[in-house]
Amino acid sequence: MALSFLRTKLVARHVKSHLYQNKRNAGYVVLIPEIGEDADKSMLLSENGLPEFNDLTIEKCIAAISKQSLEYETGVKQIESSAPNCKNAFVEIFRPLELLDSPLELTWGMAKTLYLGNSCLMPTKSYIKIHERAHRARASKFNSRPIFQAAVAEKNRLKKLTDEEQRLLDKYVLEGKLNGLDVDGINREKLNNIVAEMQKERNFFRDKVSTATKIFSSTIENSEIVKDFPESLLKSMSVHNHPNKGPWKITLQPFIYEPFMQYCPVRGLRWNAWQAHTQRCSGYGNKDLESSTHLEKIRGLRQEQAKILGYDTFADMSMETKMAGSIENIYSHLDSLLEHARPMQDVELQSLQDFANERGFDDRLEFWDVPYWQRKQKWSLYNYDEDKIREYFPLPRVMNSLFNLCSTLFKIEIVERQDVHTWHKDVKFYNIFDESTNQPIAGFYLDPYARQDEKIRIYDDAGWHVSMRNKSTVSSTNPLSALIFNFQAPEGEKQSLLSFQEVGVLFQRFGHALRHLLTRANYSEVAGLSNVEWDTAEVCGHVMTHWLYDPNTIKAISGHYKTEEQLPEDMIVNLQKVRGHMAGYDLCKELYLSRLDLELHSTKTFWRDLVREMWPRYHSLPFDKYDSHPLSFTKIMSEEWAAAYYSHLWSRMIAADIYSAFEEARKRDGDVLSVGQRYRETFLAAGGGCHPAEVFRRFRGRDPSPQALLNNLRLSNKMIEE
Repeated sequence: MALSFLRTKLVARHVKSHLYQNKRNAGYVVLIPEIGEDADKSMLLSENGLPEFNDLTIEKCIAAISKQSLEYETGVKQIESSAPNCKNAFVEIFRPLELLDSPLELTWGMAKTLYLGNSCLMPTKSYIKIHERAHRARASKFNSRPIFQAAVAEKNRLKKLTDEEQRLLDKYVLEGKLNGLDVDGINREKLNNIVAEMQKERNFFRDKVSTATKIFSSTIENSEIVKDFPESLLKSMSVHNHPNKGPWKITLQPFIYEPFMQYCPVRGLRWNAWQAHTQRCSGYGNKDLESSTHLEKIRGLRQEQAKILGYDTFADMSMETKMAGSIENIYSHLDSLLEHARPMQDVELQSLQDFANERGFDDRLEFWDVPYWQRKQKWSLYNYDEDKIREYFPLPRVMNSLFNLCSTLFKIEIVERQDVHTWHKDVKFYNIFDESTNQPIAGFYLDPYARQDEKIRIYDDAGWHVSMRNKSTVSSTNPLSALIFNFQAPEGEKQSLLSFQEVGVLFQRFGHALRHLLTRANYSEVAGLSNVEWDTAEVCGHVMTHWLYDPNTIKAISGHYKTEEQLPEDMIVNLQKVRGHMAGYDLCKELYLSRLDLELHSTKTFWRDLVREMWPRYHSLPFDKYDSHPLSFTKIMSEEWAAAYYSHLWSRMIAADIYSAFEEARKRDGDVLSVGQRYRETFLAAGGGCHPAEVFRRFRGRDPSPQALLNNLRLSNKMIEE
């Protein structure tokens, strides 16, 4: 798949966003042999058919992926040779492709899992090469003109298809179209040159932002400044690995910058970090790291690409793989959210200003002040102390309660299996059973604890879900996943304790995994998370997190690690209020970035002029003339979210609307279980085998509305009046 926004395996986005930052820093290159002496793929599997992680090595992974990639590409060529005379694409093309997919997919998934679970055993340099080789092989079927033409011919035949068959055909046809398989002559050559040039510019942009992020640092010697910093932050900032002695280094790495801005009491230090963060690659400092030229080149190349492929703008082209369907539909929903969030932002900032003034702050709040005072106000209003709350969420209890909730809602049973080889002693394996079967329908690994220097750390992404193997009726394979987190490890007899934010991460990742694990699709290409539109890819994860604001659920999952006492009632109420704290301010930031991304990819206006024009509509605080945040917006410029950044917010909106069906059932007749079954039969079962707009209608009986999200954030008119 040549076009980035078509990559449908969500985990690849998380993995790639980190690993590609290190690509040019590799000290050596791992050469992948086309055939290795350990190339027998069965060497990677145990007798029970699961991965043999105990004996897995880089060399075995490389040898297996090399052999399987060659076999895959050879198999695609054989299918191509018979495609022109194809009478039934499902039998003659898609079934053979399914059989090709399975072994390559599993080996690739094992390498991803090992990379995220223990990067010492699978270093970034090695995984990049494995990833690129497997991706190149798998992309061959979507860059095949004979297969594309056979899919088009099959689609034009007048015969009744199931939803899944229609989606499978649509996927191959759309992938081929967006890869330019129906473009000929000079335009074909031009398109190839544009794609190559665009990748080069994206690499330049990414590398400059990465370098600019690493260049900045500032040191704190005074222990009084850091006295309220969380221990995890002190460890990250410690220069000599003595968190309580110092000195401590401030950097722009997200896992340091974000919490530092919340906890640092010295305004000058916050301003220094903020201006360095927002001016990255602006050219105000180091001219060699200026990225404005690359940003504008990328925009122009994407526009040319879209024109050649028959679209007015790149944003219009992006809509082909989105539930929203059109930019106008997105703007309509986002503007509806802004209508409620923008006036509330003014109220919230005035409240925060008053709060800060009462505590000795005698200046006007600026952007570098908000995170610090926002945290202080949250603590003051709701007694929100993560360390205190953490004591009520020991991981074993939370996991057990999460499994019980899913068992009740979806009529499944989650059972630990002992005879499984893993990559670390902390890792457990679970089978999932349906109530109507004696054989497992899916399985997953759980690797819960942080291990210093072994696991990747990203501040706002504390866990990963790896789709190791998809469900496929053709190849008789069941779904297999890995869930990898960085939670606090047990110390002695003290259990692992989760912050409420970490409980949310656990629920979100597990809800996301359920879409992969409980799919009922027959073809792996549209099973589970595959072929799910980008703006609904995160929906099922967000749906699960809503259960944390149900008082009965929060009581079930909480229990003090010493006394087993449930979370007190006042804390439960305050957790619900915390979700709406400064929600208008935070939502406006997301709405602004979502709109900025779409405008950058649908207009020709210079980026700085666009920012100045849009700013007042979304922000109460004035624009700083040196603020150059688009120049480090890697998610849309060098990663996979071009004209798709709004997807994060759209998924939240859809998820809130879905969960409101559970709330309505609870208030109306209490029949929540029937809603759970309907949710499983639609969103969890269908996967990418049915368009998400249709899946939503089948579940909700109507089109989506932003009202539920507004209610959850306490931003609806009724909530504001109260």
